[in-house]
Amino acid sequence: MTVTSVFPQLEHLLPLVSKPIQYVGGELGAVVKPWDEATVRWVLMYPDAYEVGLPNQGVQILYEVLNERPDVLAERTYAVWPDLEKLMREHGVPQFTVDSHRPVGAFDLFGISFATELGYTNLLTALDLAGIPLLSADRGDDHPVVIAGGHASFNPEPIADFIDAAVLGDGEEAVLEITDIVRAWKADGCPGGRDELLLRLARTESVYVPRFYDVDYLPDGRIQRVVPNRPDVPFRVHKRTTMNLDEWPYPKKPIVPLAETVHERYAVEIFRGCTRGCRFCQAGMITRPVRERSITTVGQMVREGLEYSGFTEVGLLSLSSADHSEIGDMCSGLAEQYAGTNVSLSLPSTRVDAFNITLAEELSRNGRRTGLTFAPEGGSERIRRVINKMVSEEDLIRTVVTAYSNGWRQVKLYFMCGLPTETDEDVLQIARLAHEVIKAGRAATGSKDIRCTVSIGGFVPKPHTPFQWARMEPPEVIDNRLRLLKQEINSDRSLGRAIGFRYHDGEPSLIEGLLSRGDRRVGAVIRRVWEDGGRFDGWSEHFSFARWVTAAADVLPSFGLDLDWYTTRERGEAEVLPWDHLDSGLDKTWLWQDWQDSISEYEQDDCRWTPCFDCGVCPSQDTEIQIGPTGRKLVPLTLNSTLRVPAPEPARAERVH
Repeated sequence: MTVTSVFPQLEHLLPLVSKPIQYVGGELGAVVKPWDEATVRWVLMYPDAYEVGLPNQGVQILYEVLNERPDVLAERTYAVWPDLEKLMREHGVPQFTVDSHRPVGAFDLFGISFATELGYTNLLTALDLAGIPLLSADRGDDHPVVIAGGHASFNPEPIADFIDAAVLGDGEEAVLEITDIVRAWKADGCPGGRDELLLRLARTESVYVPRFYDVDYLPDGRIQRVVPNRPDVPFRVHKRTTMNLDEWPYPKKPIVPLAETVHERYAVEIFRGCTRGCRFCQAGMITRPVRERSITTVGQMVREGLEYSGFTEVGLLSLSSADHSEIGDMCSGLAEQYAGTNVSLSLPSTRVDAFNITLAEELSRNGRRTGLTFAPEGGSERIRRVINKMVSEEDLIRTVVTAYSNGWRQVKLYFMCGLPTETDEDVLQIARLAHEVIKAGRAATGSKDIRCTVSIGGFVPKPHTPFQWARMEPPEVIDNRLRLLKQEINSDRSLGRAIGFRYHDGEPSLIEGLLSRGDRRVGAVIRRVWEDGGRFDGWSEHFSFARWVTAAADVLPSFGLDLDWYTTRERGEAEVLPWDHLDSGLDKTWLWQDWQDSISEYEQDDCRWTPCFDCGVCPSQDTEIQIGPTGRKLVPLTLNSTLRVPAPEPARAERVH
């Protein structure tokens, strides 16, 4: 059965909304396939606005991997702004894909990638607009299978009632295995309906199907156990790990946006995983082990990606890009290859102690200096020991002086507020550090045209980290510390006027904490917030703390719980956590010991360069750390005359990542 486009109904609504171009599609790199020629049909969503969702690397990779299969069709959808949502409801227009404007409800599989839990209300909007029942229990054989992925899916329990399945870890091989299962189920005549399909997915032991697990609670509200309710479902679901990144050189044909987006560059993931051991960092913990992409594959991807897209910035991405064992040769080779063109390099994630003068020179070789962001995370040496961020004040000063001396006039420093054991004094040390940075920059350059921006984020305890047991500080404590910090920064007017100050107050962080460590009972809070108009909770102009507090107060007492129980309460070692049946590879005993080490301010080494310290990932996942150097060089080292690269243009204002 052919599914037709809803664009004729949508088109006359677009002049009535803001940024209508984000709903039009037709970008370079977009793929539209004949509906009838596909056996399995996916729709992929990043649950945020187009300008945020389109650059998402994970969705772009899966989109391309799936569409390379001749009998598979994959399209994209994004969250629609409230102005269009209202008109769609009035005119009966369903949630649609931007590629061919087909209704989302017509697809076989609906995959949503959650980078943050604050996208949960947007999921409910998309389901409702698509005509898909909000509760998975109410869906029939004709509805798409709703699958969650991304980092937030490592604890999908708060949205367990709304999704059919979740995939933990890397998606490249997972989506192809799921596709094969759906194809085979269809070829068999769809035996057993939706339930049988979900059972086939669950039997892989790497797809979590919440309906096949029951949760029992203790009288005090804690979880007693999470157990399968069928004999052929595994007790634990394991994450997926793609080991050889050179075999997955995606995206080969990046999607080039028609509308302005938050990142406009060709992004190459140069390695995956991190073993630095920052205790707050979920991404670093759940993506272990480290797997490097070879320098030759990176060079090939950059060459082909730039030629295809026409982007003029190359982002070398990872959790800590300068930690790649061949980063020096990679940057010098790329800088040499694109010398004399308008192509610039950026390392959006750079550790303070990994940035050096060689990198600085290569990143600024073409005269364009993209923004530099460094993340000391904690203001005092003590709090950096607590979080295992092994960066000294001397490291920071040396690094920013290197940047200023090589032509940068602004750097961004990222810190967190509300960390475990944190005091007011730890936060005030951020001001002293910022003052020292400005003074050192002025001394090194002889110029007063030196600036830094201090950006503060709220600490949120995340599952599968040593801090998963930690309590959160109430918003009023966070906000008071931020107020004191701003006063301290401005206490010296000469230095303070050179320091920008950006921060997130404590309220959104508390709600993110509710969602990140919540269990299935939190789903009723999410639904209540959504019914009360909650949308785009990751955007400050749309987020309403009062709406979340009211919903929690209305819903949670029926379970004998409240908002503080989920957020400002510290967990004990014996407590069953909502995600304990979902295996990230990390040993829970090791995580607890690292939590105790944190309290005693003991630092843990990076196991890339030291003997294994038994976090559990490599043996449990049958994997190993993969690092170079390979000894190979980036080739060719001179610019190929056939490469289409835009001509140089005058240097533009620096962009801060």
